Amino acid sequence: MEVEDLECFLGIDVGSVSSKIVALSPEKEILFETYLRTHGGPIEALQTGFKELQDALPDAQVLAVGTTGSGRHLAAAMVGADTIKNEITAHAVAAREVHPEARTVIDIGGQDSKIIYLKDGVSRGFNMNTVCAAGTGSFLDHQAARLNVPIEKFGELALKSKSPVRIAGRCGVFAESDLISKQQMGYSKEDLIAGLCLALARNYLTNVARGREIKPVVLFQGGVAANVGLRAAFEALLGLPIVVPPHFRVMGALGAALLARERWLKYRMPTKFRGIAAIASFKCTPRSFICNDCANTCEISELYVHGELVGRWGSRCGKWANLSLSSADREDQREKLTLLRPGA
Repeated sequence: MEVEDLECFLGIDVGSVSSKIVALSPEKEILFETYLRTHGGPIEALQTGFKELQDALPDAQVLAVGTTGSGRHLAAAMVGADTIKNEITAHAVAAREVHPEARTVIDIGGQDSKIIYLKDGVSRGFNMNTVCAAGTGSFLDHQAARLNVPIEKFGELALKSKSPVRIAGRCGVFAESDLISKQQMGYSKEDLIAGLCLALARNYLTNVARGREIKPVVLFQGGVAANVGLRAAFEALLGLPIVVPPHFRVMGALGAALLARERWLKYRMPTKFRGIAAIASFKCTPRSFICNDCANTCEISELYVHGELVGRWGSRCGKWANLSLSSADREDQREKLTLLRPGA
């Protein structure tokens, strides 16, 4: 059988900085994966990803689709998803699949960090960063640019350090300020970067893990897992080996595909998927308005494809889940909301 004739399940993970797509065979083999920077445009990023998927698997039959990440509802409405799950569930399922003995998952993405505790392959708790983004991908990108070091070389330079400097890492602002101060004292880039990696690892263990015991096997997932310097810092502080899975950048999308597969095997329901070629080329228009029908004043988000309403979310009471309920009379509220947005 040709690759393009394979049946598959799709997993989509839309985060704050990147969008990921995975195509999974019924036997759980990864047939396709892509990792794309969102650059503030998740719709455009997903359409680019589906164009890549169309080139790689032009005639693939998609059996079911799952979405996850902070943009999971947008992605679900856009593609016609069959299951929508939060990122904790998706990452835990992926971790269990790639390493059944995993007990702890360190996941650091573009703008958030989380830790997931597993027992017998099931999530038994998790923590997320709250107010500080120190150590996330966007913070590391900024520091790499400021030091004029390609982010791909950041970790490698850290491993060359002979004497890492001590940097305050409890806050991103303080970490940057301390890094600048040490830089002005003449320390080498290798020692500065190694010190920063250690500071960010300490910050993670203090503010995300919050002192809870970290048990092996420890998986390191998310885009930041590419940083070998941060991986080495975690190993030094924990005294444990850190496992970076082969598909560390797309583990959320892998988990979403596995969840879609699981649901399809249980119910065998026809997919709502709109089609690879259609998604790659159709016109999507997001809109939003404020519902003042109660004290919640929810911001309701809508997605239109070729002018047709295909998805709506954000209502706490569930009132606006009914797509036949018109929001046309909310245009005045939508305009007011636009005026309140920065830069409007």
